Parts: sequence; C-alpha cells; structure tokens
Amino acid sequence: MPTIALLTLSNLFMTTAWYWHLKGGMARPLPQVIAISWGIALFEYCLAVPANRLGYASGWSAGQLKVVQEAIALLVFGGFLVAVLGEPLTWRHAGAFACLMGAVAFLFAGR
Repeated sequence: MPTIALLTLSNLFMTTAWYWHLKGGMARPLPQVIAISWGIALFEYCLAVPANRLGYASGWSAGQLKVVQEAIALLVFGGFLVAVLGEPLTWRHAGAFACLMGAVAFLFAGR
C-alpha cells in the first residue's frame, strides 16, 4: 500500500533528523545540528504529506493515519535505536509497541 510505504520512508527521514546527532554529533554546535536536521526533515515532509493525502483519499480517517504513523515511527525508532545508537531493545519497548498496535486495531475495527 503506497500510504504505508510513504509513511515508513518519511519516518526513516524524521527519525534520522531528530536523533542522528546523538551518535558522534554531540560536539557540533546546536545551530548547525538544527540546520542539518531541518534539511533532513524536508524530505520527511515531502513523503508524509502525500502519504496522508493518499490515505485520506482512500478512505482512511485522520485518526487512523496518525495512529498508523505512530506505530510505524515506533518500529523505525526501534531499528534506529539498535542499529545506529547501539542501545538494546527491552520488554518495555515491546509493551509500548503492543499498546500502539492495540490502538491501530481499535481504529480499524469494523472498517
């Protein structure tokens, strides 16, 4: 589904924009980090806006789009946490993901 693919790609860019500097970029001046992050986030917006328009035009509600985006964001962040930042995933991460999946299920129930 194009909406999910675009939301996944947009989340890859946004997670990078928000967290790239935590690994090896902490010595950079904050204004520089903000400027670089804004440049990365531009690509996120170029993907998220069409994803939401496509999803909405396909009959998804704004609430469904938001909850799906949050679930994707948690998946992407989990991968980034392990692969880039080198932090372990714990049972709390799994619990948070399960709660978000429950929210997705509630919003799509009966559709």
